[in-house]
Amino acid sequence: MKAIIKTNIVKNVLVLTCSLFALTIVAQEEEATEKKLKISGSVDAYFRTNLSSTDQEIVTGASQAPPTSFANETGFALGMANLIASYDGEKTGVVADLTFGPRGNQATGGFNLNQLYAYWNVSEKTTLSAGRFNTYLGYEVIAPAANFNYSTSYLFSYGPFSHVGLKADFALSDDFSLMLAAMNITDVNNNLTGSYSAGAQLGYKGQYLNFYYDDGTGLGFEVDYTGGFDVSEDFYLGINAAYQDNDGSGFYGAALYPQLKTSESFAIGLRGEYFAQLEDGGPVFGFDDATVFAVTLTGSYTVENLIIKPELRLDSLSEEGFLDGDLAPTKSLSSFGVAAIYSF
Repeated sequence: MKAIIKTNIVKNVLVLTCSLFALTIVAQEEEATEKKLKISGSVDAYFRTNLSSTDQEIVTGASQAPPTSFANETGFALGMANLIASYDGEKTGVVADLTFGPRGNQATGGFNLNQLYAYWNVSEKTTLSAGRFNTYLGYEVIAPAANFNYSTSYLFSYGPFSHVGLKADFALSDDFSLMLAAMNITDVNNNLTGSYSAGAQLGYKGQYLNFYYDDGTGLGFEVDYTGGFDVSEDFYLGINAAYQDNDGSGFYGAALYPQLKTSESFAIGLRGEYFAQLEDGGPVFGFDDATVFAVTLTGSYTVENLIIKPELRLDSLSEEGFLDGDLAPTKSLSSFGVAAIYSF
């Protein structure tokens, strides 16, 4: 009788052990499958008011604002909802980046697809990507959660946003990287012009030298430096400089981004930017040889996944391109805003 009981106990232990082993394998497989598909994104909204001018409508449907991209409404306004789905296989994957709202519409022309590309890790040091991807030029990006300042710079606003084409990323060493790209002209999804563009990026320890070229149908030529340095554990200095020329029309400029982390939840940063047109004119207000000096002071307070950003901005133009409180021409515009960004 004791032998039978002992045998049953052994059988039960073996069955339980096998069951636990099987459940562990299933759980690991399910966990691996879950990790392949990732969902992330952000939602943002803001309040903005002009300090040196009126908030009333200046032109049909718009109030006065700095001539840069996004966050140009007065009063309470919406940014965008950003939803990113990525599926990562062993060597291949795909990314679908969707945007909804005013900021996304400005960035994509109402297309709603910010990015849509597939990639192939050919080797540990080489990756090929094909589709629509955000630009590699510049310090700032479209998604507000990835920028320190909520409003955007002139260098970002008048450079490219996105490209459609094929790019190859090479990890040349632990410090050096290289990217080469063949694309349509910038910010178009199809090639109705019959023109193409070429791009390149050389990276060294977080410093990037970027190049873009087309035959003049699009942007023309742009060279851009983007980088930064950890001055100390809590102080970072970002740097951006660019030169763009399309048969004499274009711009050049530079921006510094000093940022100080004062605690685990709060940081303060400044963007100081100089932006100028080439002799044949450029994008800012249509003035010949116009220059802009803009200073933006931003605070960043984080509570879990929520970031609150109060921001004070002063734009000073070499020409009378703004209007004051009496609607008289003036060279400067000051404004204040508060943005809320939730990331997930």
